[in-house]
Amino acid sequence: MATFNSSNTLSSTFYLSGIPGYEEFHHWISIPFCLLYLVGIMGNCTILHIIRTDPRLHQPMYYFLAMLSLTDMGMSMPTMISLFRVLWSISREIQFSTCVVQMFFIHTFSFTESSVLLAMAFDRYVAICHPLRYATILTPRLIMKIGIAALLRSACAMIPLLARLAFFPFCHSHILSHSYCLHQDMIRLACADTKFNVIYGLVLISVLWGMDSLGIFVSYVYILHSILKIASREGRLKALNTCASHICAVLILYVPMIGLSIVHRFAKHSSPLIHIFMAHIYLLVPPVLNPIIYSVKTKQIRQGVLYLLLHTKISSTMM
Repeated sequence: MATFNSSNTLSSTFYLSGIPGYEEFHHWISIPFCLLYLVGIMGNCTILHIIRTDPRLHQPMYYFLAMLSLTDMGMSMPTMISLFRVLWSISREIQFSTCVVQMFFIHTFSFTESSVLLAMAFDRYVAICHPLRYATILTPRLIMKIGIAALLRSACAMIPLLARLAFFPFCHSHILSHSYCLHQDMIRLACADTKFNVIYGLVLISVLWGMDSLGIFVSYVYILHSILKIASREGRLKALNTCASHICAVLILYVPMIGLSIVHRFAKHSSPLIHIFMAHIYLLVPPVLNPIIYSVKTKQIRQGVLYLLLHTKISSTMM
């Protein structure tokens, strides 16, 4: 540990942490993590495969769902290798450059997922409030532009924040709190003025997540206003049911996100287990639950999953 905490070194090597106090159980703890990553990867890949192969699903709603699956994997998969390297006692070391790249992918796709959820809210708004103009408004060209803009907005916003890390001396502890790199975890180790990073990070969260959440809220205000105008109770329930999966996806992303931000800002001296638990929920719950929710709540996806399972079973018995 003396090497890890040396205050005289400006080494570019950092050390990841597992579950403090439970190091002897790391191999056992890795089993549920393996299952969660497996469910998340298989679920999102299944969604993408069904949307790609079924021409009936080549519609705006499902294109946005494909974007959500891609961002889910983009947010969680960069953590997979470093997490299992720690839990399987392979290595705790991570180079500064690798750490920055990992941070870039985690935070970029986190902001991108928020933007995709906003786009999905707009999709539901157009489908319910302007159904006759749905296909003419949400054209494939516009959907592609929305996806590219969401990714570029998030990536460009992260560059100034991460670029400044290259100029920070890390002359104290090089031990990170998690089994992967997060910006808020890295800057607490810097022995320099990090005021810009702290303020810029807060502004970034407030502007990007704030604008997205406000856009989602406004979309649903208009959606509810239109739904209440529907005469039949069955019609209102049917319209609301088309939004149920999206509302669940919004809650699955924003609740852990807000919880993690609160813990990092206002509970710095709380148990490390709380920080680790919240971080893993934030990164693993959306990729695992989103495919399940959309498979259960969306008839076309559910039919696609059943067809895929039955087709695979029939093919295996014929062989």
